[in-house]
Amino acid sequence: MVVYTCLVSLHIPDSGSLKAKRLVLRRLKDRIKNKFNVSVAEVDDFDLWQRTTLGIAVVSKDSYFGQQVISNVINLIEADRSVNVIDIETGVR
Repeated sequence: MVVYTCLVSLHIPDSGSLKAKRLVLRRLKDRIKNKFNVSVAEVDDFDLWQRTTLGIAVVSKDSYFGQQVISNVINLIEADRSVNVIDIETGVR
């Protein structure tokens, strides 16, 4: 069993409040969960209006599959026009 993790720091340029930030994040997290069946949570920058860090995790018995899922999740996030990717950190545990 292998656990793949990813931390994605995001900038949300159109957010003017925490409520607006949460709306953007909820849509993005729901899309990721529904499409890839991974765990997603906001893990940092809770009180900032235009910045956040998402933590993503996938458990797999096949290392290739886990890498592909994380790669596809990153591609989906980068294609989303409501957020800008600042930094990406991936890891294996």
